[in-house]
Amino acid sequence: MTNAQKWLAAFLSLFIVLFILGRITKPKEETQTSINYVEKTMQSNEEKDGLTLIRENGCTSCHGQNLEGSNIAPALVQINKYWNRDNLINYLRNPSSYSNKRLKQYRLKYKNIVMPSFNNLDVKDLGKIADYLLTR
Repeated sequence: MTNAQKWLAAFLSLFIVLFILGRITKPKEETQTSINYVEKTMQSNEEKDGLTLIRENGCTSCHGQNLEGSNIAPALVQINKYWNRDNLINYLRNPSSYSNKRLKQYRLKYKNIVMPSFNNLDVKDLGKIADYLLTR
């Protein structure tokens, strides 16, 4: 074993020992605090409506404050003519997988902008967003 390997092994061993000691001596209330934070975050997401989720996820930065469109992205009003709830949720999860005549026209008009995917959002939140957009 070379000196470098010995030093690396010693460092990793020390790190593991300190990590285990940190876990063992971690106060119970700190763990409880983090659990409470997660529960509050989950509860607050359940209470959010579609418009709040739209604003929090940055939709208004491209589609405009009233979602009536801008020079960057199209309007999100009266989209119930073109979308049903399930298709809209699937589109929001993966916009690049959709292609139709209308979307091709939008891609030509708004060339430098790409609709981001929201596959990181919970399906319930996407449902709230879709419900809000379909009633506008």
